[in-house]
Amino acid sequence: MHLSFPFIAIAVFEETRSILNTCIKVYPILGRFLVILAGMMLVPLGLSIWAGGDIRPFGYSLLITAGFGIAGFLISPKSKRDLTQREGLLLIVLLWVSICIFGALPFYFSSNFLSFTDAFFESVSGFTTTGATVLNDLEKLSYDLHFWRCFSHWVGGMGIVLLGIAILPLLGLGGMPLHRAQFSGVRSERLQPRITQTVRALWKIYFLLTFFEFLALTLAGMSPFDAICHTFSTLGTGGFSTRTASIAAFKNPLIEYIIILFMLLAGINFTLHYQLWVERKLRSIWKDIEVRFYLIMVGVVTLVVSTSLVWQNHYPGYIAIRRALFQVSSIMTTTGFITDDFEQWFPLPQLMLLVLMFIGGCTGSTAGGLKSYRILLLFKVVNRVFKKIIEPKGIFSVRVGSQVIPESTIQSLLNLVYLSFLINFAGCLLLASSGVDVMTSIASVAATMFNIGPGLGNVGPLENYGHLPSLAKWVLSSCMLAGRLEFYTVLVIFIPAFWRK
Repeated sequence: MHLSFPFIAIAVFEETRSILNTCIKVYPILGRFLVILAGMMLVPLGLSIWAGGDIRPFGYSLLITAGFGIAGFLISPKSKRDLTQREGLLLIVLLWVSICIFGALPFYFSSNFLSFTDAFFESVSGFTTTGATVLNDLEKLSYDLHFWRCFSHWVGGMGIVLLGIAILPLLGLGGMPLHRAQFSGVRSERLQPRITQTVRALWKIYFLLTFFEFLALTLAGMSPFDAICHTFSTLGTGGFSTRTASIAAFKNPLIEYIIILFMLLAGINFTLHYQLWVERKLRSIWKDIEVRFYLIMVGVVTLVVSTSLVWQNHYPGYIAIRRALFQVSSIMTTTGFITDDFEQWFPLPQLMLLVLMFIGGCTGSTAGGLKSYRILLLFKVVNRVFKKIIEPKGIFSVRVGSQVIPESTIQSLLNLVYLSFLINFAGCLLLASSGVDVMTSIASVAATMFNIGPGLGNVGPLENYGHLPSLAKWVLSSCMLAGRLEFYTVLVIFIPAFWRK
């Protein structure tokens, strides 16, 4: 026993040194991202000055964030090289956590949030494009805080990491391991030979969609400030609004239809947007099997929900179709905007919306959820099992469209689904242990883990998350981050083997 102690001490020392060395290697890159985040705070700080408001929240936050970021420049890497897979994974997690922590500072320094727990929850919800809020009166917020909340959706939607991939090569640091770590899904498409060119092309499309939606909302009657904030939230599929009643507060059908269109566009794989931009063929999008599944799901569920609203809730037909299409699009794309209190609907439409929370938008989009492609692939896998039962000696491949899916991809998908339900169950247990009722626990974990925002029970469309215990808010914040990073990226850093050389 005494002889083994030195070996244990040496092993612990080596593990600790490995962890510290890895963190030191990624900190200079993390510092650059923090400097960029500090630069982003200049816009809301300018709004504070222009509106004659309190400049301290963003002034203090900018100085603190820039200070930690500049400190990263003092630790320069000895050689300019690509990140290893392990360093890329660690940087992804540290990046998102750091962005959410420093992004919470403006909320914390303002008088609208009671604690850092609430400020952090709001920041995580913003950058992960969840849209869950702890606030019950949004009209009290200043212009700068409104802008920061919605802008965090826009940045987080396309991805802090994707923004960095375009910038890292300019700093002499490659970004491909970040790309692999961020997209652990079944499809990862490159539009250009170099990942940097791909990201820049996607950002150009993102800017164009932002401009066109802003213009459309302004022409439809929104003020320029409301229009830019809701454009950020729509394309980021987040759901933060400048009004407590969300989109329902504007009482404008044209605004609703514009937002429906751009929510659905934001839920489609951005590589298809690029192909449409280059080829100028609308049919190229419809040829994609995932887009067909995604749009058919929206159409079918809208039909069922609108029929239910007419028969059971006695809505006029044209209002029922608009309300159903808006809420189905909002939940399917995990945006979370509200035009109606769907908790007052018949149980069947409520259950269908709950199912859509798990499905989500397309891969390669700003939407959350398990993604339509994965759900479609699961159907194919289950169908193969039935075929094997009928013909035990048969050999069946899994095809999605014309593509044969490798067995390794299928196994990875099944593991991902297993992890998602495991985290969902663990989150529900933790919320229930903090005193949250069963329905609210289930709905809030699903709504945050799949980055939707509004749920059912005490976190329904007309409620918020501010009344939940602090433990529940930290659990749900973790669910938001895990869902945004698709579980593997977060959980792998807790495996001891991850830190070994």
